Amino acid sequence: MTPAERSNVVSIANLRQSCRGCSLNELCLPVGLDSSDMQRLEKVVHVRGPLRPGEHLFREGDLFQALYAVKSGTLKTCTVDSQGREHVLGFHITGELVGLDGIWPGRNRCDAIALQSTVVCALPFARLEQVIHDVPGLQAQVLRIMSRELAASSQLASDHSAEERLAGFLVGLARRYGQRGLSSRSISLPMPRRDIASHLRLATETVSRLFARFQDEGLVEARRREVEILDPARLESIGAACDLGGGNGRRHKPDSG
Repeated sequence: MTPAERSNVVSIANLRQSCRGCSLNELCLPVGLDSSDMQRLEKVVHVRGPLRPGEHLFREGDLFQALYAVKSGTLKTCTVDSQGREHVLGFHITGELVGLDGIWPGRNRCDAIALQSTVVCALPFARLEQVIHDVPGLQAQVLRIMSRELAASSQLASDHSAEERLAGFLVGLARRYGQRGLSSRSISLPMPRRDIASHLRLATETVSRLFARFQDEGLVEARRREVEILDPARLESIGAACDLGGGNGRRHKPDSG
């Protein structure tokens, strides 16, 4: 880590808000850790940011050093092929972990880029590894998150139609917002259409046409990056085969808030 990077990493012990007081602790950390477990975890957590839109948290090929929990904002993870084409792997919103795919090779396998002003909690892995070993609840949480990401990746590798992919993406994102106490009917898309298209392995023009079609059919109302889900049941029915939201096998309809 460079001196400039170190200057942006502040020990959470010097902050008024610790993991125990953070509103995200039930999202990115396991529920039920006792006080001593939380104290051990807090000793390895640092806050980094804010990252400006377009700024890298890490780059593909960087030495793997930490896992990151998004405290505020949104990150995208992506790779760039030999032809200079960007391939979006995923989007990470408040309360989600990023960097897990770097554990095995010891180097980050993608870029992580801020889509908006973003603050993360950094968990240096060399120190976190011992805590994970000693705190079974934390180990189980990391494994659960890895399993969820693998499940989402397998959905994108399956043979789904374009409409199933976009509907599944919107329903999944709405569910993730709802888990954070936000409206799952009126959702804000921090990413541009081209990033959604890249993630869903579709053409940008296809995604734009589908948004227009969904709007004509009364499923959604899209105003630039603001999307109102008008018929959550029908949208979920279309996207049920392509669950990209890390669901638990049961289908949840967006709330009416």
